[in-house]
Amino acid sequence: MDYDLSAIVTPYVTDYIREKTTHKNKLLLELEEYAKENKVPIAEPETARLVSVLTKLVRPKKILEVGSAIGYSAIIMSEGLACDGKIITLEYDPETVKIACKNVERAGLSDTITVVEADAKDYLSYIDDDESFDMIFLDGPKAHYLFMLDDAVRLLKKGGLLVSDNILFKGMTADDGHFARRKVTIITRLREYIDALMAHPQLETSILSQGDGVTLSVKTVSNKERFGG
Repeated sequence: MDYDLSAIVTPYVTDYIREKTTHKNKLLLELEEYAKENKVPIAEPETARLVSVLTKLVRPKKILEVGSAIGYSAIIMSEGLACDGKIITLEYDPETVKIACKNVERAGLSDTITVVEADAKDYLSYIDDDESFDMIFLDGPKAHYLFMLDDAVRLLKKGGLLVSDNILFKGMTADDGHFARRKVTIITRLREYIDALMAHPQLETSILSQGDGVTLSVKTVSNKERFGG
């Protein structure tokens, strides 16, 4: 059997998973079609489902998202929020911010999701320590993940979940023979980011080959903290 060496998971497996990963949400289907037609990067279908399930498991009160795009992931995550939960989602491009705000409004979530026009690297560094989050979803510029890690950990509550998307970057992160020279900066920084996650004393991290590659990192809690000893 021939394999596509540029694919993270063999294509027939991906096709099978996507065939089973379906939904009937009209707005989300419209956003998926818009993203496809306009080449807007949104979460892969299987990654979107993973984030949806994770959010429903965690039931976060507050989520921080880096990389709003057209508001697709924020709308998905809103379904798993705790009662009166809130999402802050950051987007650098002003025109994309307008589109995301419009889609959030169409979803009836303007009181739940706040789209902020900002450079995430700077914005995270300005947030006070008291402004902590139960879940953080990094889906912005991949080369910037490394520079946001310290602030992401600082702003994540103990026991909170850090999700980082596109970690394997079409498989390029895993092998020198699978990326073009023009991608070397992104790949180098993603590798450094993964190494930093795996070595971080406050995080326990798993790397998944879901979609374009996802890491799940939990901010650890000591037994003393957990049981009050």
